[in-house]
Amino acid sequence: MTEPIELVIFDCDGVLVDSERIALRVQVSLGAEPGWPLTEDDVVSRFIGRSSASIREQVAARLGQGTAALWWERFEELHREAVDTALSPVDGLPEALDAITLPTCVASSGSHAKMRHTLGRTGLYERFAGRIHSATEVARGKPAPDLFLHAARRMGVAPSACAVVEDSEPGVQAARAAWMRAFG
Repeated sequence: MTEPIELVIFDCDGVLVDSERIALRVQVSLGAEPGWPLTEDDVVSRFIGRSSASIREQVAARLGQGTAALWWERFEELHREAVDTALSPVDGLPEALDAITLPTCVASSGSHAKMRHTLGRTGLYERFAGRIHSATEVARGKPAPDLFLHAARRMGVAPSACAVVEDSEPGVQAARAAWMRAFG
């Protein structure tokens, strides 16, 4: 018999806020500038659901440290501008959150500053204030289980009593590695 769910852990980008399309478009554009022609599928398989450190490592391995630093600086600038003009919560999300009676939190590969911005722009930040966890708080980002285990520990819930809502393969892998139920 499985343990009852006591905590629902949400990824942020692509689950709560519809930011994955924005990040995808920006990453494809940035790849074209130094001559790395990334397709949308390339960006999804390489970058989506991964931490900024992981993305920077991949760019540095391909284009060098200097380009990686400039890439990330430019990504943050372009992403912020697009979020300010085009970001919305995922369709039906506010109503779905209203229907959940269990405790909830956020565990994202994004930084706290990024989540304050994206969740704030969509009116979702206050729903999760004080219960937002970032990959910047752990040694290894997704697909390692560290972030989800950290969130469960901080929320005082056993991993086996957690359900994770994810939209990326690395996120689902991380939830499974943490022995949590994953909904992807």
